[in-house]
Amino acid sequence: MSVTLLAGSATASVAVATETPAAATVAPTAPVENLIVGYKSSATEASSNTAAADDATAKGKKAGKKAKFDRRLGTGAALVNLGGATAPADAANVMAQFRADPDVAYVEPDTRAYAMAVTPNDTEYAKQWDLFESTAGMNVPGAWDTTTGSGVTVAVIDTGYVAHSDVAPNIVAGYDFISTSSEARDGNGRDSNPADEGDWNATDGECGVGSKASTSSWHGTHVAGTIAAATNNSKGVAGIAYGAKIQPVRVLGKCGGATSDIVDAITWASGGSVAGVPANATPAKVINMSLGGSGTCGTSYQNAINAAVARGTTVVVAAGNSNANASGFSPASCNNVINVASTNRAGERSYYSNFGTIIDIAAPGGETRRATDTPGTVTTPENAILSTLNAGTTTPGAESYKPYQGTSMAAPHVAGLAALLKSAKSSLTPAQIEAAIKANARPLPGTCTGGCGAGIADAAATVAAVTSTTPPTGGFENTTDVAIGDNTTVESSITVSGVTGNAPATLKVGVNIVHSYIGDLKVDLVAPDGTVYTVHNRSGGSTDNINQVYTVNASSEVANGTWKLRVNDNAGGDTGKIDSWNLTF
Repeated sequence: MSVTLLAGSATASVAVATETPAAATVAPTAPVENLIVGYKSSATEASSNTAAADDATAKGKKAGKKAKFDRRLGTGAALVNLGGATAPADAANVMAQFRADPDVAYVEPDTRAYAMAVTPNDTEYAKQWDLFESTAGMNVPGAWDTTTGSGVTVAVIDTGYVAHSDVAPNIVAGYDFISTSSEARDGNGRDSNPADEGDWNATDGECGVGSKASTSSWHGTHVAGTIAAATNNSKGVAGIAYGAKIQPVRVLGKCGGATSDIVDAITWASGGSVAGVPANATPAKVINMSLGGSGTCGTSYQNAINAAVARGTTVVVAAGNSNANASGFSPASCNNVINVASTNRAGERSYYSNFGTIIDIAAPGGETRRATDTPGTVTTPENAILSTLNAGTTTPGAESYKPYQGTSMAAPHVAGLAALLKSAKSSLTPAQIEAAIKANARPLPGTCTGGCGAGIADAAATVAAVTSTTPPTGGFENTTDVAIGDNTTVESSITVSGVTGNAPATLKVGVNIVHSYIGDLKVDLVAPDGTVYTVHNRSGGSTDNINQVYTVNASSEVANGTWKLRVNDNAGGDTGKIDSWNLTF
């Protein structure tokens, strides 16, 4: 539903190029939300929004439907809102009222166009089950018709980036935050070159008791490819948000990385200031951290994350690979992050993935071997996550592709989805992005002992939810406008009947509020017995409007009765209205 109403203002009239008879309009064959009405240049409604608004209301009443003037198109035509998805026959009745008016040049339904998306021609795409398989894939291709992540930068805080032609087109300037030259292996401390110099260990015990010798992982490049590898380039793999940009931020070198360096990287990547480091010219709206260690979230991590989120950056972290409760690992246990567990190709929790009540969502992380196979072996590479890599065992060699497993691979799936959402609807806050991903997840088809959050992230469903103006079916809705004044509390009611038993644990609350500063607002769902569930609490700052579906655990409430949406405005200078809201049981 549109949030702009221009009633009372006047716009310059744009003459209709060809004033064909209004009766020539073809009747709609699908539900219609809006009509486009072109008035003849001699009509008052062609130049007066007030007249157009009055005309829309009158014609809607004659047809027995709600119709209101929405806005003026660039051509001078009027956009008329029908109050939601309207059956073709009902929309045709409203159109008939316009066609009968000699001042109307034409009227037509505001139909939809779709991108002509096709299967990517990337040569390894068929192996990317994690993107498209119906059992445990993330349903990414269905989102590409709407968004590919254009205009969004994703910071990959990791080992840096080793040159790869399948990622290079989407790389923007990053930074190397490793302070110690021996760990950085580039001969100096921090610098503007985030190139991955390799994170190999030559001998056992080199990085502490119990550490093992290993080759370079090129971990950051693998993560980057999952998020935004170039797509439809007849090469390699497809990225989830292939229209987005990757900002490599290097914090992991030999023997891992220091918290102090990672904290500075979070600050810089999100647009904050770090002493001695030039300002970030392209701050990231999404941060991916496929890293972590044991211990609960420290104050340093939490402060940096809180500041990043306050700047509007969504922070995605890996849950960890210890088959343990994620509450004992950091930054997985920090607040204000999207904590991601890993699932395998069967849609079960990967045998290594951390779990727990602090998990927000699950995503494909794959398995290069079964839990019962010998550790260190690769027995099922086809069931892991294929992405961009390098063949060098220590220093960089030839570019390559390789399957990896881990919550490190699951997190970038969600970071890519966050980029798709931010691109599709730039006003979304980090909290709204997280809520949308969780609300539109689907249940794991397999098992998850210990807790895997809201389910498997579903890209197509989530993108559709944040971009749709059509209320969900099978529910109850109130479309009556309720004005929200400064420093006032208002309510809108929905009476539910005919529903057996209690409300579900996943009650969907669709909220469409038009307001110029949502940081002023507290939004509560009030159950029939008076129990209050807060769905929005003065977050979002100066962002316009709330158009969000929230999930509320209302399983203790009897479904039937009068539910209320209560909105409190707690500041002056900005007003708005409850445009509509709905409940889906």
